[in-house]
Formats: sequence, structure tokens, C-alpha cells
Amino acid sequence: MMSPKPPISDPRPARSTPLRPTPLQIIHVIGNFMRIWSVYSLYHYLSDKGDSVVAFIFSCLVPSSIVFLVLQKPWKGRPLPNSQVIPTVINGGIMALYYTLWGKGLLSCGPLVALIAEYAGAILGVLSAALYGRRVRIWKKFGGLAAMMASYYFLSNGWATRSYSPFSSFGREQVVQEKQPLGMKEMVAPISAGILSALRRVIARRISLKNQLKRRLHAITVASATCFLFPVAMWDTILGSTSDSIIKFQFPSWAYLSTIVFGIIFIYYIDNVAEERLHLVFSSPRHLMVSGGCIILMEIFYKMDFSLLGFLICSIILGYGIFEATSLERSKTSPSEPQEISDGTFHNHLPVSAI
Repeated sequence: MMSPKPPISDPRPARSTPLRPTPLQIIHVIGNFMRIWSVYSLYHYLSDKGDSVVAFIFSCLVPSSIVFLVLQKPWKGRPLPNSQVIPTVINGGIMALYYTLWGKGLLSCGPLVALIAEYAGAILGVLSAALYGRRVRIWKKFGGLAAMMASYYFLSNGWATRSYSPFSSFGREQVVQEKQPLGMKEMVAPISAGILSALRRVIARRISLKNQLKRRLHAITVASATCFLFPVAMWDTILGSTSDSIIKFQFPSWAYLSTIVFGIIFIYYIDNVAEERLHLVFSSPRHLMVSGGCIILMEIFYKMDFSLLGFLICSIILGYGIFEATSLERSKTSPSEPQEISDGTFHNHLPVSAI
């Protein structure tokens, strides 16, 4: 009786496996680059025109909500229960508050600080660990929180600018200090916006488990955020701008179109694909590394007051803080115990019987 031949190993799958996520990673980098480019173009447009940032964002949310509703059609298919619709509408209110604070922080602090402050949502990982997690690694998470606060403190003191960076003395010429550094008081708005953005993502993840359902609910979230933002935008326009400021809006401009296409619509699908396929969430050091590279290119392209060495030091400290604040539990847990996902929040995995 002949013994069966041992299976011949095919080396081709081993070579092709590491190359599979490469196209998705390229798309993720391009999507984040275009989104950051839209933020810089929006900042320079609003700085030159002096229009209301909240009213401008509202005018961008109106067509974006229409596009999401047309693409996802939340009224078709299985009817959505009130247990999902009501939290989704509330999530729209959180999104409206996020855009309000983010827009104010963009004009007061600049695009670099507004973009880096979005990663303050990793603070939720520390809070979830303190409330629901194990006490073994809690001190490391608070150490990560301290590193994040130190990074934002350095940014508020102008470490990322050539005017106030302590490393600008290594340059050949003296930099003229045109304005005072921001200070932590001005950092409250963008940091709060980053926490609200992370809270909005956590709520959306908890409400919907399936990706298709998540997109349907996101269309309702954007539509409700547009409705919540309407009175705020009108009030901000009346108080903060002249009577003909609405007429001055140049809607076909690059700032307007890029904010709609890349800043709201395209980036949602990019982040969704990165989370589902690449297991890359927003509040992570890997995502910060991609955004940091894009920010460096935009700072150089727009000739901003920028210190590369100071920005790299602040980003490294922030990335270390995010890594410690959202670090996973490496100890074995039972299926009924809460387990931590990559953004620092906890959820329960129910045991599934093998088929």
C-alpha cells in the first residue's frame, strides 16, 4: 500500500499575501492627503474672505447629506427600529457640535493644530479603561494621557512653528515673531471637537454591527447634523459677518468643492474601508503617521510658519501617548468579559457555537 505523497507547498500565496493590503493602503493615504488638502484650502479661503466658518460648513453639509441619502437610501430595505434611529439622530447633534467647535478651532489655531487635535479622541480609551477595564495597565493608560496632554501643551506654545520653536535657534537666521503663541485656552475648542468626533464614531459603531446598516445610519446622522447646524449657522452669520456675507460665498471654489467631496463624503468611505479591511482606526499611531506626513507636505506647500523638528517631536510624543492610551489587553480573558478594541473602547464578545 502506497503512502500518500506529502502536499507540495506553493510559495505563490506566501508572496502575494503581504501585497494584498497595498492598494488599500495607497487609497487610504491618498484619501487622507486630499482631505487634509481640503482643510488647508478651507482655512486659507476663510482667512482671506472673512466669511462665517459655521455657515460655510453648513453650506457644505447640505449637498453632502443629499449625496449620502441618495447613495444609501435609508428608507429602503428593512425598516430601521427606533432603538437605532433615535441614537442616530442624537449622534447627528454631536456631529453638529463637533463641526461648530472644529470650525472655530480651525480659524483660531490654524489647520495643523485643528488636524492634530482630532486625535484627542484617544482620551476615551483612558476613560473606558478606568470605568470598564482591568486595573493592571491603568497606570500606563494615564501615562499615555499625560503624554498626549504634554504634546498639546507643546503645540500651544508654538513648538510646531518657526517663530516660537525652541529648536529654531539651530537655524541660520533669526525668525521674527509676528504673533503670540496660542496657549491652552485656545486649544480647548479643537481638543473638544476631537473628543466629540471619537464619541460620534463609538456611538455609530455600537448602534450598527453590519457595515451596510452603518452606512444607512450615517446618512441619517449627516442629515440630522445639517438640521441641527442650521440655526447655529444662521445665528453665526448674522452676528459674525456682514449682511451680504452669504452672497459672497463662492460655491464653485476649490475650497467649497474639496470640502464636500474629500472632507465629508470621500473620507467617510476611506475611513470605513480602512477600519474594516486594514483594521486601522482613526485614533491610532499609524493613522497619525499618515496624517503627519500629509501635514508636513501641506505646511511646506502653503509656506506656513512651520518647524519640522518641533512638529516631529510633538507628533512622536502624541503617538506614544495614543499607543499607551489605547493599548490592548494582552492577558487572556473569558468570552463573557469585556474585551478592548483598537481605539480603546470596550465591547462584549458573545460566545458563538462552532458550525
